[in-house]
Amino acid sequence: MRAAGPCGECGERDTGRYRCPRCAGTYCSVRCCRTHRERCAPHPNRERDKEQEPPAAPPSPAHGPWSLEDILGEEDEQDRVPLQKLKLLGESEELRALLLNPHLRQLLLTIDQAEDKSSLMRRFMQEPLFVEFADCCLRIVEPPEKENILPE
Repeated sequence: MRAAGPCGECGERDTGRYRCPRCAGTYCSVRCCRTHRERCAPHPNRERDKEQEPPAAPPSPAHGPWSLEDILGEEDEQDRVPLQKLKLLGESEELRALLLNPHLRQLLLTIDQAEDKSSLMRRFMQEPLFVEFADCCLRIVEPPEKENILPE
C-alpha cells in the first residue's frame, strides 16, 4: 500500500490516501473528496490519454459520479478484499459471537462516525477486544497458511 501524503484539500499531513481519477490529486475524506470534485481540473497528460480511450459507461446515480474502482488506484488493488471473502465474514459464528459485545459494537460505531479513522484505528488496536475482533476478521479473510505444520 502506498504511503499517505498530505491531503490536497485540507492540507492535513499523512492523510491523503485517496487519489482523484481525473487529476491524481490526493484527498483524505469524503468531505475533501466532494470539495475537490467541485473544483477539479484534469491533469493535461491524463486528459490527453482519456481522449484516446473509448467512452466509459455513465456513472450509476445510486453511487454518485465516481465508483469505488475510480477511487482505488492500481496499487490499492492488492489490498482489496474480494466480495466472496467478505461474505465469509457474515457466515462466521466466531465473529457473530464477538459482535454481541456492546463495547465492541460501540468501538466500531465510533470508528464509522469518525473523521480521522486511521488514527482512531491505531488507538483502538491497543484495546484487546478490538485486536481480537481484527484478528478474527483477518483469520477469516486471509486464513493462515499451513506450511509449517507437521503432518500427523
